[in-house]
Amino acid sequence: MVMKHLEQATHPALMEVFLSILHSLFVIVPHMKEKFSKKLAASSFIRLTLELKARFCSGLSHSALNQVCSSFLYYLCISLLSTPEKTGPPSQEELSAVSELLQHGLPQISSRSPESLDFLSDCQYVEGSARQRQYCILLLFYLAYIHEDRFVSEAELFVAVQNFFLSLQNQGERPPLVVFRASIYLLAVCQDKDDALDEAVVSAIRKFLEGIPDLHLIYTHHPLLLRLFLLYPELMSRFGHRVLELWFSWEESSCEDLDAVPSAGQPTLPASLAALFHILRSSPSILLILLDLIYSSPVDIAHKVLMVLRTFLRRNEDVQVGGLIRGHFLLILQHLLVEHGAFPSEASGNLPLLLSLLSLVQLRNESERELDSMAMKLLHQVSKLCGKCSPTDVDILQPSFNFLYWSLHQTTPGSQKRAAAVLLSSTALIELLEKMLALTWTKGGSLRTSLLSSAWLLTASFSAQQHDGSLQVHQTLSVELDQVLKALSFPKKKAALLSAAILCFLRTALQQNFSSALVVLVPSGAQPPPAPEDTLLAPLGTSQVLSLVIGLQNLLVQKDPLLSHACVGCLEALLDYLHARSPDIALHVASQPWNRFLLFTFLDAGGSSFLRPEILRLMTLFVRFQSRSILSLEEVGLVLRSAALADLSTLSNSTLRALRGFFLQLPGRGGRISVPHQRLTLRTERYRNGEN
Repeated sequence: MVMKHLEQATHPALMEVFLSILHSLFVIVPHMKEKFSKKLAASSFIRLTLELKARFCSGLSHSALNQVCSSFLYYLCISLLSTPEKTGPPSQEELSAVSELLQHGLPQISSRSPESLDFLSDCQYVEGSARQRQYCILLLFYLAYIHEDRFVSEAELFVAVQNFFLSLQNQGERPPLVVFRASIYLLAVCQDKDDALDEAVVSAIRKFLEGIPDLHLIYTHHPLLLRLFLLYPELMSRFGHRVLELWFSWEESSCEDLDAVPSAGQPTLPASLAALFHILRSSPSILLILLDLIYSSPVDIAHKVLMVLRTFLRRNEDVQVGGLIRGHFLLILQHLLVEHGAFPSEASGNLPLLLSLLSLVQLRNESERELDSMAMKLLHQVSKLCGKCSPTDVDILQPSFNFLYWSLHQTTPGSQKRAAAVLLSSTALIELLEKMLALTWTKGGSLRTSLLSSAWLLTASFSAQQHDGSLQVHQTLSVELDQVLKALSFPKKKAALLSAAILCFLRTALQQNFSSALVVLVPSGAQPPPAPEDTLLAPLGTSQVLSLVIGLQNLLVQKDPLLSHACVGCLEALLDYLHARSPDIALHVASQPWNRFLLFTFLDAGGSSFLRPEILRLMTLFVRFQSRSILSLEEVGLVLRSAALADLSTLSNSTLRALRGFFLQLPGRGGRISVPHQRLTLRTERYRNGEN
């Protein structure tokens, strides 16, 4: 109501009293002046006071009102500048300079907004007192805009500020830092999407910026200011890194929660992040600056950058930046290894963040792709980095192992062979893996289960690739077989991932008949001479086999999907290994009564619970070894009749493969099953090949 009355009032004395009261409040309640000044600015009091001065104080008229208005604006501006919201506070020296500037300049301002804009745009020679008035006008517009009081045309202000910069350059002047901060902010927020700065203005801004010790002195946190610096190559190349670092240091929005949300249900991004993502999409090369920030910035800022980048990459899968990021990361890694030699873990606390981003970029490649020369160089450098680490460098090794593993598995067979050859040539990496595998048996080991699991999976992959491709071995890797079997027979609590990884390793060893040129299986201490019946199974013993089978059964009962998949795979390899050496022992293992209990434990969910890959593969084993005491003909028929009613189009590829494998074992059952499983086999074959 007061504002409406004042806007319509025509009596200067009334407004003089009112502004005097407001002015007095800055002195009477100093502890409230910060909130008070921000409230006044947000309520358009800067605009109102300037309009009063323009209306009544032109020339020498109403000098008392002019003085009151100027004093009010002075205290308001000083309070706002002393406690800024989106920029750092000025130094005492800056505050003293701007205080003197406002004291001399504010009383001279009595023009309306259009006239003030014309005055800012004056390209003629501007004398000292006139320049001070320009500075004051810019500060007033800046403080009003910061508090969302945009009473001046943005397009006209955009032109006026450009002319102001050109005038400064022509006269060889440098404005005070607080004035430059105001000017660059106004230029950024007033720039329309379709308007571009004149090249001369960009050049002038760059020269002014080069004379500033640090950009934080003139930085105001706003997405449009960030856009201004990143939009023009001349500014981005010189100041982009520092501006982005400042932006993240001020940015309060977090992608922590967004990171866990699947892309199908993407929540709305905060406005600041949406603006940044728009900039990144239009200029992906900015990602290189963000990559540098992850490596070189303080950890808190680097973590913010990583979260933002992860969210950007997951939300913008169409933006192909893998080659860009990998190439730049290769340069960073090469520099790190040259600079820090044998102690890369001491190079930067942010290196793990950078490596985790590299793993994410690798995981974006869902389809198999050939590894180019850059990818091979990156594999070599990451393996070299790992070789220089100790097993306790968990934060570096975990993302590095993830990257190496997925690089091996997300590519074509030809590239797999070349990649494996590169990794096997790193003797330091192989030695590190041997040390880490040995730590699995150490009591009270401090290594994370996830890292040990990665080490076992990598070793299994290396062994498989070396064996299949007959690759050269530069360094062997020793593993105690007794400890492997013991770990599976008596698994650690809450270590399903580790057990699954060790199972993958053992499965690989069994498939290779323990003949790997890379992995050397050694006994744990002195061993008694093998029994005659164990000779055929060497290096396994009969008691070890039975103990392992019991361990696998116990692990299967846990019904952990990942663990069940690994257990069944290991059991398949074990029975193949046993069958090739002693069919009687293989049949004995497959026909153990406990297997029937195990199978029914899996099937206790009823319905179509058997249509799970691990259950189908388990039943396939029992059918293959004719374990009728475990799975009778009637039960096989029941499974087939249920499968005939299932909608195969809803099943996963792994389930279809397992179902097809089950069907292919049936002709050996004597042909007494009434369901035409050949037709089902054909249907699964079609779905497996993507046909309707």
